[in-house]
Amino acid sequence: MIAAVSWVPKGVAKSVPSVADPPSKEEIEELIKASDLERSGEDSGSEEDDQEMDVDAAKQTGEVSQALVVANALGRSSKVNKSETKFDDIADGLQELDMDNYDDEEDGIELFSTGLGDLYYPSNSMDPYIKDEDDDDSEDLEDMAIKPKDAVIVCACNKDEFSNLEVWILDETSDGDSNIYVHHEVPLSAFPLCTAWLDCPLKGGEKGNFIAVGSMEPAIEIWDLDIIDEVQPAVVLGGIEEKKKKKKGKKVSIKYKEGSHTDSVLGLAWNKHFRNILASASADKQVKIWDVDAGKCDITMEHHTDKVQAVAWNHHEPQVLLSGSFDRTVVMVKRSLLTLMSIDLDCHYTSQCNKSGSASDLKPSFTLHAHDKAVCTISYNPLAPNLLATGSTDKMVKLWDLSNNQPSCLVSKNPKAGAIFSVSFSEDNPFLLAIGGSKGKLELWDTLSEAEVARRFGTTAS
Repeated sequence: MIAAVSWVPKGVAKSVPSVADPPSKEEIEELIKASDLERSGEDSGSEEDDQEMDVDAAKQTGEVSQALVVANALGRSSKVNKSETKFDDIADGLQELDMDNYDDEEDGIELFSTGLGDLYYPSNSMDPYIKDEDDDDSEDLEDMAIKPKDAVIVCACNKDEFSNLEVWILDETSDGDSNIYVHHEVPLSAFPLCTAWLDCPLKGGEKGNFIAVGSMEPAIEIWDLDIIDEVQPAVVLGGIEEKKKKKKGKKVSIKYKEGSHTDSVLGLAWNKHFRNILASASADKQVKIWDVDAGKCDITMEHHTDKVQAVAWNHHEPQVLLSGSFDRTVVMVKRSLLTLMSIDLDCHYTSQCNKSGSASDLKPSFTLHAHDKAVCTISYNPLAPNLLATGSTDKMVKLWDLSNNQPSCLVSKNPKAGAIFSVSFSEDNPFLLAIGGSKGKLELWDTLSEAEVARRFGTTAS
């Protein structure tokens, strides 16, 4: 499935992304430690059962688990459900290879040999079995290059118990044709739920190219999209610091990092005016404002009584934040963010909530009965303010004209993406809509090709 889609502005991505260095021994050990930390909380057996565990079996399980962690870190995960791994089959396979006697092979046997012994050529150019490496390198660079006119779309995916980001490239040629493909993938440690692109220069310079990811875990991971084959996020906001099982009983004691959410992160919003500011919404009923550059939470708000699903900054008043919750309320909060740009962190923040009337006094401008099932996602067109796209688990995407507070449905379409979880209009090509759903395949819809959309918004587009 695709849980979230985000557009990267054209011309922002590095023309030739850097390739990450292989993880160091310390990074691998850290990944293994994190995996052990997660397993320690999932173990529900009693202390007596742990003491009776067979030592050899425990050692074998630990070694295989560590190998899986390292393989996943290097991008070579088998993409299988780890809980279904048969350790006996793995052990049998290793025994069949007889690696203990690898150095005792009989003379005359050459592994991976053509039987030509020590035949060699004075140079690679004379060897017919070796291609011109320069040509291969140039082709690889051309394949990896991202042109300024290319559109970049990031999809948060989960397939076969494997979570990752897919970075798609939409290459539109001069003759009107287009080519779309996955440029590279980024492995994730948990099931992704939401994303937000941001250009805060976390690694120096004037701007960056980063994607923030909220997941089923309380941590927020921020990945550098200009680096491929990376195994560690550039920044992690919050998360679990320690998890251990109590001596008696089956309860798990969890210690969170300072300022962290304590449940799944359901929504993210980057502030385009204060570029180091990221807002997050969580199932822990909290809304947090993070200073991404400092890697810390500056403000925690608890004005909701249930899970907070979504947050969004006002485009014209960047200090105004909206949050929507399972408690069926939308709250508008105004925060002074200028102080976050200051070196002095011992500042006081003021908040203003509009409470001029009770909930019973507030009435909607209109009620839109849009779909037969839950509406999971909406996207306002950045160029045509009255054009709204909605997506639902009924598998339909609909386009609406909200002019004069009298909504009318322009087009209804089944994009064959399954249940719809995310729709997003592009800011560079405002009538191009990205769609992600339960089938896990990115779909693009040129909404201006629809006659009714062109009739009502064609002048705006031109």
